[in-house]
Amino acid sequence: MDATAQVVNLLQAATVLLLAPLIAGIAGRWKAWTESRTGPSIFQPYFDLRKYLRKETLLPVGSSRLFVVAPFVAFGAYLTIAIVVPVITPYPIPFASTVDFLGGGLLFGLAGIVTLLVAIDSGSNYAVLGASRTVSFAAFAEPTLIIVFFAVAVITGTNNPYVTNNLLASSMQAYLSPTHLLVTAAFFLLLLVETGKLPVESAGLMEFGMLEDGRIFEHSGRLLGVLRWNGWMKQFLLYSVFLNVFLIPWGMFAAPTLLAAGENIGVLLAKLLLLVAVVVLIEATLAKVRLFKIRDFLALSFSLAILSIFAFVVLGVP
Repeated sequence: MDATAQVVNLLQAATVLLLAPLIAGIAGRWKAWTESRTGPSIFQPYFDLRKYLRKETLLPVGSSRLFVVAPFVAFGAYLTIAIVVPVITPYPIPFASTVDFLGGGLLFGLAGIVTLLVAIDSGSNYAVLGASRTVSFAAFAEPTLIIVFFAVAVITGTNNPYVTNNLLASSMQAYLSPTHLLVTAAFFLLLLVETGKLPVESAGLMEFGMLEDGRIFEHSGRLLGVLRWNGWMKQFLLYSVFLNVFLIPWGMFAAPTLLAAGENIGVLLAKLLLLVAVVVLIEATLAKVRLFKIRDFLALSFSLAILSIFAFVVLGVP
């Protein structure tokens, strides 16, 4: 492993760690504009993170050591994903061979499971409510994710995200194939749910629409800061994989140099801003849905993923 590759690996991890709050802040500011509000600063997540990390951490009565450890386990899982998937390079970086698409999905699952367990460990009714709802939706989301990865393997003959990126970037036939278009649509619908961007009718009462915030209801101080950071990293990573592997596999410079990696950060930011604008527009224009309708939304995503495989079987081409 040469020195440049090591630095690029660290640079990619730093990109995810440092820019994830910024993307969340931009999304929050743009969403406020669609509601005719000024909105918070795009740097507000950084201010919040600094506040959380400087505050005292309080633990619920009866909670176990899991309550303290789980947020850092999830943080480690997201940080591991950050150094193995295509974020700022179209070529494999030193630790890219550690996991493939399926391994990355399992790491996302690990982070989700420990967050659910810590919600149950807190003993809070609201936290358990958010966890139970998350599990009920995950029963539809996880099979969809597996089918999406299977469809990617069908297209490229491998589950390696870098191979997928290079194939789709170099072959317009593969990019415009029914299998790829359907699986991209399925992943985008899943993305809206996984990042909490699907408009949900809360009826004005927080507990009616409590999902992501419900699971961390009992956390405070540094632990709450880590969990918030985890959520921003998850969104950033899912957006990056969707853009660099599925939707816009072009634009990144392939030269294994620090200069090319720095330029790729700018390219990634441009892609992310475009995706954030689309997601904010969807949030602002779609009518809110009742909480139980999320299952119907996920069922549509699952159906598109199944159709992508069906298209391959029937047409005989990816």
